[in-house]
Amino acid sequence: MGATKAELFTKQQNDMATMAKAIAHPARVAILQYLVKKNACVCGDIVDELGLAQATTSQHLKELKNAGIIQGNIEGVSVCYCIDPKVWKQYQSLFSTFFKDVDLTGKCC
Repeated sequence: MGATKAELFTKQQNDMATMAKAIAHPARVAILQYLVKKNACVCGDIVDELGLAQATTSQHLKELKNAGIIQGNIEGVSVCYCIDPKVWKQYQSLFSTFFKDVDLTGKCC
């Protein structure tokens, strides 16, 4: 979304859209599930876990890192990744509030 259009929406709406876009691919969901399950910095195991090419996996990791959901640290010749707990909790709260506030007891259409 262009910078001028983003101004039409709240910070919360823009943050949720960023997160949704970042996780809008099954490989990225799988990466996040793997990192959450490991609950530690993971170096190199992600390619083996996904079964995708190194370049493809790296591109997905880049998207998640650009969204701030994961952190990457260089250790020797490899990059180790983990969930950024601060951002994860922020998004968890945003989406929890978003889904919680919906009242589906009324009639629709």
